[in-house]
Amino acid sequence: MTEITDSIEVPEPEPSSEDKKPRRGGKRGKKGPFGRLALFYRQIVAELRKVVWPSRNQLTTYTSVVIVFVVIMIALVTVLDYGFTEAMKFIFG
Repeated sequence: MTEITDSIEVPEPEPSSEDKKPRRGGKRGKKGPFGRLALFYRQIVAELRKVVWPSRNQLTTYTSVVIVFVVIMIALVTVLDYGFTEAMKFIFG
């Protein structure tokens, strides 16, 4: 099925090589190493502010689930290890 739209997009012509200015690297090109480090730190803080941190109740629930899962996996691996050990003792004496 094709989609019909009311507008027709026409790409803009690209400027010729004479019109283009050489790239200088944007924000990073104008700053020294300490300026770039400060920019990096500010970006880290900005991203951390976007994080949705779990509440204490959610954190307790998630921790409990992980601990229960790990205990179950430890028990499963222990049972399998014991079973394979006994099988090898039976087969090879």
